[in-house]
Amino acid sequence: MTFGIPNISHKILYERNNILFKIRNFFSKNNILEIETPILTKYTITDINILPFQVLNHNNDAKMWLITSPEYHMKRLLASGIGPIYQICHVFRNEEFGKIHNPEFTMLEWYQPFYNMFDMMEFIEKFFLNIFDIQYVEKISYKDIFIKYFSINPEAISIQELNGILKKIHQKHLINHKNSITDLLNLIFMIGIQPNIGNDVPIFIYHYPAEQALLACINKYNAYVSDRFEIFFKGLELGNGFYELIDGTEQMKRFQKDNIFRKKNNLPVQSIDMRLINAINSKYMPNCSGIAIGLDRLIMMILNTDSLHDTLSFSFENC
Repeated sequence: MTFGIPNISHKILYERNNILFKIRNFFSKNNILEIETPILTKYTITDINILPFQVLNHNNDAKMWLITSPEYHMKRLLASGIGPIYQICHVFRNEEFGKIHNPEFTMLEWYQPFYNMFDMMEFIEKFFLNIFDIQYVEKISYKDIFIKYFSINPEAISIQELNGILKKIHQKHLINHKNSITDLLNLIFMIGIQPNIGNDVPIFIYHYPAEQALLACINKYNAYVSDRFEIFFKGLELGNGFYELIDGTEQMKRFQKDNIFRKKNNLPVQSIDMRLINAINSKYMPNCSGIAIGLDRLIMMILNTDSLHDTLSFSFENC
């Protein structure tokens, strides 16, 4: 009988511990409070791109959920006036399993009150310089990265032109009459741009299209784009950040729009967590920016392994 050998070597287990210590030390030195929030919750997300795990509460037959992110609870804390906070916790997404995906993974979520998007990127750059053996982090807008690779402006493009790019990069089979401009931009970014960026140092891509930002503010100077950013390293997404939306009415509209889409596409309609809406609407909720970073991927990069499962004690197939 086998007891199921752990995925991780003892050497990497110690190295992972040292990396987590270094991360916590960075936040401690910058007076950012580590907090804990529930992993099991009464409400889940409406996001159509993320599938949560459902849990049945046998005491009252109520639906409960494993969190896909600690965001909602952390924003309720921000509305209490707690100040800058971060959390390292396990999150759960009922999705694919592979070298860079595990249904249960470790997330670093971090919020800075009174920071705009560029303030936050500058602070995250400081974090990355502390964690990685690098000298700088690159930054480029979503618009400019498309101009660089395909000589197109994603803010003024047609479906026909985008289908032409799919043909050019030998992805004609992905052309579908149901694809929107947002769908096609996503496809082209993932296939034609992402694998080629951040090869030497991490890179921020910022000002994503407004349609791609459920929880971010729309940019006040350009309604086409949002104050959302992502960070990539060696072609892999490490983090997703926002200048956070704190307009409860607008947030409610976005959640409702998700649920309309869900109903039309025979997906479960999700109850909206009004505690989050009330927190966002609170007069104590600060303007703030935040980011969620996949820590297993980050550790994988630091340790130069080709699979995040090398950094986990027990991956999904061995849990």
